Amino acid sequence: MAAQMAVNSGASLWGPLKELWETVDGAVLRRQPESVHLLDLQLKKHKPHFLSLFKNPPKSAEQREKVRKASTEGIAIQGQQGSRLLPEQLLTEAFILSDLFDIGELAALELLLAGEQQQPYFPGLTRGLVAVLLYWDGKLCMANSLRTLIQSRQGKTFTLDLSGELVALTTRFTDELMSQGLTKRILTLVSEISVTREFERLQKERGLGNEKHRKEVADLIKECRQALADSLFSWTCQSPLSKDDTLALIGHLETVTAQADGSLDSVNLALVMALLYCLDVSFIEQGTEDRDDLLQALPLLTERQYVSAVHSRLMDSQPWKLPGLQAVCRLAWALSLRVLSQLPQGSALVEFTEADEALADQALLGDVFLFMKEGMLGCESFSQEEFYIRRVHSLITDFLALMPMKVKQLRNRADEDARLVHMSLQMDSELPSSLRKDLDHLMILIGEFYSKDPFGLELGLEFWCPTESLQHTSLQGSYLGMALQRPPHKQVVLSKFVRQMGDLLPSTLYISYLRMLKGLANGPQCAHYCFSLLKTNGAAHSDNIQGVSGSPVSWEHFFHSLMLYHENLRRDLPNPDSAHYRHPPLRGITQREMEGLTSFLQLLTTIITWSENARLALCEHPQWTPVVVMLGLLQCSVPPVLKAELLHCLAAFGKSPEIAASLWQSLEYTQILQTVRAPGQRQAAGIEVELNEIESSCEEYPLTRSFCHLISTLVEGSLPVNLGAGLRVPGFQPYLNFLRDSVFLPFPTRAYRRPAEKWEVADSVLEVFHKLLRDYEPQPSDFVQEIVELQGEQVPAHKPPGHSIMFHLLNDSPMLALCLSLLEEGVRQLDTYAPFPGKKHLESAVLHCLCLLDLALQKEAVFMDLLRESQASLLVSPLEQLLQGVSPQTRRADHIVNIARYLYHSSSNPEAAFQSAKILRRIANYPNIQIRLVGDFTHDQAVSHKLMAGFVECLDNEDAEEGTEKDDIDSQKKVARIRHETQIHILNLLITSLELKAPNLALYLLGYEVKKPVSSTNLQDPGVLGCPRSCLHAILSRLQRGTEKRSGPALTQQAPHLAELCYQVIYQLCACPDTSGPTMRYLRTSQDFLFSHLQHLPFILPSNQIAALSQMSWLMKTAAIELRVTSLNRQRSHTQRLVSLLLDDQPHAQHAADGESGMEDETRSVSGFLHFDTVSKVRRKLLSVLDAIDFSQDMPELLQLDFFERTQIEQVISNCEHVNEQGHTVCNVKLLHRVLVAEVNALQGMAAIGQRPLLMEEVNSILQQVVERNRVRRSLSAKRHALQSWRSLVETLLTACPADLIPADERQLIIRDLLLDLHDKVLSEDAAGELMPIVAGAVFTLTAHLSQSVLSEQQQGVGLEASSGFASIANSALHLILRKLLDFILSTGGGYQRLRAHLYGSLLYYLQIAQKPEEPDTLQTGKAMWERLTAPEDGFSKLQRENLAIIESYGKALMEVVCRDACDGHEISRMLAMAVLDRILSIDRQNQWLLYICNSGYLRSLVESLRQDDVALQSLLTPQPPLLKPLYIFESKMALLTRVAKTGQGAVELLRCGLVAQLMECQVFDMVPDSDAHRVMRDPSGFIPSPMDRYRQILLPTLRLFQVILTSTSINHQQGAAQVLQWLIVHADTIQSLLRCQELSMGALQELSLLTGIISKTALPGALEMGGEVNSAALMEFQGHINRFQRLCLSLLGRLAGSERDRLLKQAEISAPGDSAERREEMEVAMQQVCANIMEYCQALLLQSSAQAQFSICLFSPSGSEPAGRDGARTDLSSTVPSMAYSRVPSLGLVLYLLKNSAADFFRFHQSHRQSLGKLQSLDQLPPEELKELCQGLVSGPGGVEKISSVQRSLLAKRRLVQLINNRAKLLALCSYVIETCLFVLWRHLEYYLLHCIPTDPKDSLLPGSTLYRSRLADDSFGGLQASGGRGLSLSRVSQQDLDLLKSDMAAGFGEALQRKLLEVEGLYSQVRSRYTFIQALVRRIRGLLRQPKS
Repeated sequence: MAAQMAVNSGASLWGPLKELWETVDGAVLRRQPESVHLLDLQLKKHKPHFLSLFKNPPKSAEQREKVRKASTEGIAIQGQQGSRLLPEQLLTEAFILSDLFDIGELAALELLLAGEQQQPYFPGLTRGLVAVLLYWDGKLCMANSLRTLIQSRQGKTFTLDLSGELVALTTRFTDELMSQGLTKRILTLVSEISVTREFERLQKERGLGNEKHRKEVADLIKECRQALADSLFSWTCQSPLSKDDTLALIGHLETVTAQADGSLDSVNLALVMALLYCLDVSFIEQGTEDRDDLLQALPLLTERQYVSAVHSRLMDSQPWKLPGLQAVCRLAWALSLRVLSQLPQGSALVEFTEADEALADQALLGDVFLFMKEGMLGCESFSQEEFYIRRVHSLITDFLALMPMKVKQLRNRADEDARLVHMSLQMDSELPSSLRKDLDHLMILIGEFYSKDPFGLELGLEFWCPTESLQHTSLQGSYLGMALQRPPHKQVVLSKFVRQMGDLLPSTLYISYLRMLKGLANGPQCAHYCFSLLKTNGAAHSDNIQGVSGSPVSWEHFFHSLMLYHENLRRDLPNPDSAHYRHPPLRGITQREMEGLTSFLQLLTTIITWSENARLALCEHPQWTPVVVMLGLLQCSVPPVLKAELLHCLAAFGKSPEIAASLWQSLEYTQILQTVRAPGQRQAAGIEVELNEIESSCEEYPLTRSFCHLISTLVEGSLPVNLGAGLRVPGFQPYLNFLRDSVFLPFPTRAYRRPAEKWEVADSVLEVFHKLLRDYEPQPSDFVQEIVELQGEQVPAHKPPGHSIMFHLLNDSPMLALCLSLLEEGVRQLDTYAPFPGKKHLESAVLHCLCLLDLALQKEAVFMDLLRESQASLLVSPLEQLLQGVSPQTRRADHIVNIARYLYHSSSNPEAAFQSAKILRRIANYPNIQIRLVGDFTHDQAVSHKLMAGFVECLDNEDAEEGTEKDDIDSQKKVARIRHETQIHILNLLITSLELKAPNLALYLLGYEVKKPVSSTNLQDPGVLGCPRSCLHAILSRLQRGTEKRSGPALTQQAPHLAELCYQVIYQLCACPDTSGPTMRYLRTSQDFLFSHLQHLPFILPSNQIAALSQMSWLMKTAAIELRVTSLNRQRSHTQRLVSLLLDDQPHAQHAADGESGMEDETRSVSGFLHFDTVSKVRRKLLSVLDAIDFSQDMPELLQLDFFERTQIEQVISNCEHVNEQGHTVCNVKLLHRVLVAEVNALQGMAAIGQRPLLMEEVNSILQQVVERNRVRRSLSAKRHALQSWRSLVETLLTACPADLIPADERQLIIRDLLLDLHDKVLSEDAAGELMPIVAGAVFTLTAHLSQSVLSEQQQGVGLEASSGFASIANSALHLILRKLLDFILSTGGGYQRLRAHLYGSLLYYLQIAQKPEEPDTLQTGKAMWERLTAPEDGFSKLQRENLAIIESYGKALMEVVCRDACDGHEISRMLAMAVLDRILSIDRQNQWLLYICNSGYLRSLVESLRQDDVALQSLLTPQPPLLKPLYIFESKMALLTRVAKTGQGAVELLRCGLVAQLMECQVFDMVPDSDAHRVMRDPSGFIPSPMDRYRQILLPTLRLFQVILTSTSINHQQGAAQVLQWLIVHADTIQSLLRCQELSMGALQELSLLTGIISKTALPGALEMGGEVNSAALMEFQGHINRFQRLCLSLLGRLAGSERDRLLKQAEISAPGDSAERREEMEVAMQQVCANIMEYCQALLLQSSAQAQFSICLFSPSGSEPAGRDGARTDLSSTVPSMAYSRVPSLGLVLYLLKNSAADFFRFHQSHRQSLGKLQSLDQLPPEELKELCQGLVSGPGGVEKISSVQRSLLAKRRLVQLINNRAKLLALCSYVIETCLFVLWRHLEYYLLHCIPTDPKDSLLPGSTLYRSRLADDSFGGLQASGGRGLSLSRVSQQDLDLLKSDMAAGFGEALQRKLLEVEGLYSQVRSRYTFIQALVRRIRGLLRQPKS
């Protein structure tokens, strides 16, 4: 039992029933696929509910007890674990509800719980009130389901075209219900349920809330009754009821009463119609194919008891409560009997069929026709149901056709009565009492019934027989075809009835007959027949001039009478100037005549409204001249009512533009509205007087209303510009002034006898204003004051009326004030929810007001621009500011709030809500207004809730449907479209507002904080913590619907554009920094929004591809943000879910969410997922989204024009283009149409008129073409947008998500798939070029990631040895990617250079994969050459070789493209193209590419372009450079040239191209910036390098290039060296200043290391001889330069080898402590390099001078003392020689000092190298602290090391160690080289000094030896240390003492310890190298020299 006592939180009285209704609705009305099965299940489940319709679960003591204990013991709730304690208050309410509706206590509790859950959907109601709504809503769902099921049956009246299976199911089910007594149950319920009774009960228990709640409850109850009655009606339409049921129905109708106005209510009408259908046999005549089956099922024919029972019941004399109703049923039965009697089966029923006459008589006595008119037609719902109308039509026509004798009797009776009346009038006696008006009633019934035709059935056609119209020419053959076949008998009878009734018509029937004709003339064809009838009636008597004896019902008669009236009344025209101007006593028209005239005018109006032929024929009739006569009558004194009819009639004439133009002139001429005052006339005349004096005093305004109607009709066609010319200022202005000042402004203050008329007046006048403003386009001419001449005076002309209305709306005018107060009044009235007289017209007037405001807002921008340009003296204010004014009624600024409140009434007034949304959206564009609006909207709590509810209700509306204007024939469709447009406007309003700063409307409407910071918002589900339901909830619930099903979000299919905007709003909320946090949190936690939507990607909508793409774009952009945010916040599980959803290629069981209902499982396993067992892979989600973007775009073909000039048309089209809200450039088609039509209209001449149709056809084709172009543009931009979003999603996935979420191997496969698919799509034939740039960008990112992934995989040492090749991704895949990439590059052709930049980038990344990573230099013995040659090829070189083969296979085409891009075009493309060339040249062993570049002239062009770069580079060295581009280009060029120079062939080619000559001419090298001056101008961010740095960026690449050339051209060394030397000499000053550099920074050291390297190879004595023929003067100069270079180099050696070295290293540490380690290493390398270069230079000079020591030059002075001491105090080089003697010449001591230092350094470096190697080998065992320390240098920013993962950390540490090891290896190499060269130089000098030098005695200066020494030191050609002039002599004295000292110093310095060290160096290092034992030999020699005894 406990299980049954669990509470269903969905409320069993509401939730399941709602579900039932949705299923029935889906299956029957919306025809959803797969719904029959669901319907079957639902019907089985709910069968008991249908059988006991509306029965409530009974109360029980047990339940009561259980509910009572719920507050203490708790109660179980279905679907929730455990029991829940409920508050006492809730239980009390449950008991009240239980008693109120007499339902079980548990059911009541469930309703309350459901009410609590649904409360947010009903703002302002408590849960109890919501429960009341839900109770009745549940009942309504039940009733609606029943009705829909019954409607789906097959039968005799209509069909819904459903599948046979479904119909069989519903028929079976409903038959069963019927057999169980459904009819009686329905009848009981209909009589039991009544709104008043229910309201009394609810009132007593306080179960009614505000007006809206009352209205909703009342509506639900009414709809329940209606749906039940309709169920019965639908049943009888299709199949008859059984005998008992029929009798029960009759029994019910006996007791029915009428409403206050005598009409039936809609429920009883439905039951009456049900009975009429029960008794209906007219379908037998129709002869449909299933007629026999239907006859079999008809109990009238098959069951005798049925007939007898019904007959006796209807013959019963007992009167019903409504005798008229009884009469109707009797008449229907009589007619059925008459039909039966004519059937063969009817012979059996003869006893009943005899009684048909009697029954008909009884019916007539019961005033049957009167009741049908008042009781049935008077009911509102009668005209809303097509089958009611058809049944009554058949009832009327059957009576006329089947009972002709009865009709004759009626006519005779009427004639008789007419005579009696006539006699009594003659004798002035009483009218006889026995008059019956049956025929009268019949005619009026026919007139009434056919005058309304809401479904356009034109049933009245049956009364017109087309035979007689054949002989009339007026028909113009349009209906000729109809006369050929014989009309059916019934039609003949009916048309005879119409004609005969008009013959010899008695005067009493005259008006009724005219009314009948008016009804029968309703419709285009009927009107035509009626016109012909009236024409023929008069034609027979046309010879009779007076026409008196003619038929009184003919045009002849009518118009003749009118003319007579006019003649008579014109004589009575009073003199308008007589002071007491009133109507004289009317002698013209009696009341009866008046009615006759009115009827005639109404008939005339109907005919000419429908038939244009009639309109023109009558208007142009020469004798009748109806328009003139009517206008004449209007001037006479006739009652206003008649004048109103005349004006209505004129308005109908005015529908034809031809007539309208002349009608304007006639109106003006007759001065109906006085526009010209006669001089001296004191008082106005015409309609103004009538309004102010007659109508106002009568308090009725028919004339004014019809005048407005006339003007409204006329302005639609044309506005005559020169109206009234000659007599007054021409134009429409006086009419407008009258309408505004006399009709509109005073309307609220006038008195009205009929309250509704107030709104009718407002509506009719506002309609005119609306039309005028709608058709007004502001023109520049409107703002220029034009002058017209009038009777000799110059007066200002009138402006167009639209201009005047605009002016009034853009000022604080009474007109605007009245419009706004009307809006306020309107919303106040609507808020009462009560019906009131004139409600429809008030709503219409309000709509016109809203349209006026909207049009004014729309046109005001153009209006004001033109006004400003014209400098006219008009003052206007923008409407959006005026709307912020204070309302005089409420004293608050609430105009805009009032406009917004119309959204709250969107359900009853969709159009007003639509206009309101439109206005708000226009206002929302003004940021300054938004902030005030938020204040106004939130100022009053109650209003604020209402406004929010209004917006939400509009968005929630399910009935909205996307459609086009063309669908508007069906009113329901139209409303659905308007609702949809409203939603679009609201969403656009949100989108616009979100772009503005907070607080804005969107934030308020979407439920964010507007008073506090937005980011502090905490979004909740509606109802949680009192959070109201906001637009965000509405948007989400619309989007979420259907996400749990396999078909995906329903909105994307049903309303694609709406869904697209919804996604955009959500994206904007996520993208805006303020709203992002709260929104993403809410979407993630409460909604799981992104996952549930992304799993349904891609959205495929064949019908609307553009919208589908946009939907996906916004969704993907949002997903990208979500991935980024969750990754940053380390919410791994969220990121993981999304990543795997997007990237997995394994099938998911995604839709596990459906699994709640068992039956879904069954269907799914059968249909959907079978193939998953067989297929192991599915397409990755990202790829299937890419598939959905179609890269091809069909372009519209060019215009084919015959008349217009194509270029001009294209020009016009481009002038009409503008950028729309979505940012697409589209052409304004309406504007273009106007321009083209104006052009066509401007053509003159007959030829043009003849060509006009063809011209218009061409205009049409141009417009279609432009529409197509717009579509293509929108489509392309949607594709671009989608692709862009896809790209950003892919990039986010790869960059922002934690790398370990996608393992490297998987990552590479994903990238491979993405790359290959992208390429396949973009390389297809028809891919649109506009999409290429985005694809190229994506390809670039993907390749970069691929390369990174492969590299990181190798660094981790995985997969290197794998058999598949190189990494997880197979080589074949890599090759495929390369091929596609190259295809893509080639497919871009000549254009798209910027696009290729991306592709070059991709190519570089790709080629980087095959680049060998840096390996540690372990200094181990190298493998033997043979081993190296035979070693197997490693992965890198294999891949590289294959890559190259693929690249070569593309041949010249590819080379051409890349070289061309490298030489000119966009800077970035050039740099990348050069980089690509560089890369390819580096792997191209066969030098194919190099040959191509050299031979095709590209290399020469590159070299020659260096000259042009010079100027740009010079500008770079100014303190504030313009752009750094030239610098980067120059660097790229140098890099490429350096690459070329690395092969001997390339270097020679470069020299041949004149590279060095070009660089010699560059002046930029001489512009060394002053390093201190620009310290101030440093770029604070450090991005822009200082001028000195920029200079170095130019100089260093050049020097490197020279160095490479010198190295490469070693064979033809001399040629290169000579050229480079010339460059050095051209820029000698600069180079010498660099060599003298004061401050040795890092940059300076780099310069020096390169410079000294070049000098050491070029500035040699031999170099000059290569220079060819150089004259001796130049030779001398060159020699001088070379000597200076030598001297500077040696002095530099003194600085670097000696004192400054340690100081520099210390300084580097102090200046930049952060990156000191690396800086220090670099500096050490640079210094060692400089020393090595200089020592190499010395060695080269020594070797070049001579091979033997005795002829060698000396570079160092013979002094052995070391340079400056460690303490920094200088020791003298020599104590005996004066200190200046050797100041220019470094001593040998320096070399020795350098030797010692290098040896010491060597060991230091060697040890450090060994340690690092050890660490590298045991990297895994290193403590974390050390790892951190190692990473520190490579990670920027504080705390950077903390953030990276451990894997990353060890990779970085490894990289740092390799760097350290290789750095040390380089240092070791340099050290050992320095040691070797130092030893060599020492040995050569010592050998010379100690063996060959002859010392001079100081006293004797002229000893020959001295000259010898001098000549050595200062020889001109080999000058080592050039001394100038006489000082050379003093320098050249080397005394014996010096030599001795040298020997002893050297012996001391070159001691045992040093020698041992040197030998150890050799042992440790040189073995690996090739110069083994070199050190050993030199050490031995030097030792020998030093030990040699003194000579």
